[in-house]
Amino acid sequence: MTTELKDKPPLGRVIVVTSGKGGVGKTTSSAAISAALAKQGFRTVVVDFDVGLRNLDMIMGCERRVVFDFINVIQGDAKLKQALIKDKRLETLSILPTSQTRDKDALTKEGVEQILNELKTEFDYIVCDSPAGIERGAQLAMYYADEAVVVTNPEVSSVRDSDRVLGLLNSQTKRAETADAEPIKAQVLITRYDQSRVDIGEMMTVEDVLEILAVPLLGVIPESKAILRASNVGTPVVLDGPSAAAQAYEDAVTRLTGTELEMRIVEERRPGLFRRMFGRAT
Repeated sequence: MTTELKDKPPLGRVIVVTSGKGGVGKTTSSAAISAALAKQGFRTVVVDFDVGLRNLDMIMGCERRVVFDFINVIQGDAKLKQALIKDKRLETLSILPTSQTRDKDALTKEGVEQILNELKTEFDYIVCDSPAGIERGAQLAMYYADEAVVVTNPEVSSVRDSDRVLGLLNSQTKRAETADAEPIKAQVLITRYDQSRVDIGEMMTVEDVLEILAVPLLGVIPESKAILRASNVGTPVVLDGPSAAAQAYEDAVTRLTGTELEMRIVEERRPGLFRRMFGRAT
């Protein structure tokens, strides 16, 4: 797929995609966000910080092309260009996979900073796919971030864990430790949203989630079979044909790049149907 390149800013923006709870769709979201950015013409790289598990390369469909990885570069066994994998579908998209055999202690603050600084000179957006929780890999994924997408399901335990992550973003990052730095711009992305379950009280409403987290809403991704199908074939959902989930991610990324767009919830059950959320435009 050929895309029209956007004007390149002086340095790329580092966006961490994070969550407090596992299984909320964080890696799926990292893949979709990075692919949607690349579709818009931004030079984008998505970096896997989940050392030991390494699921991002499978969702991106490049697991058989991994030769060197993030840890190889940090430890000086390979150059960054050797580890980067160019996506075959989008010329503006690259993937930096991580190691499946190393320990998370292989990540060092100095090594991460060096690699991110190098990536910022080559890419408009660096999307960091963080491990769930608050362990070392997650802390390093968010430490150098300029922006954060906090992924949560509309369930009490997931929202509570996301609230804790927001506390870390505000206290244990480079921007938080720098007196004159602007705080990390954090936005919430609600995933696996099912309006029918919300209607009968099995899921929290969007308003309830926002009241607890008190950060802007980036988007609402519906529960969708298209996401599972895309993951199984190694394709970000935004590249797997039209679906409610793909449209929701495209909308979220449009807002992420600073364009105002009416907030809406696209529903899977009847294609094209959506609920407008008045007063939630960003």
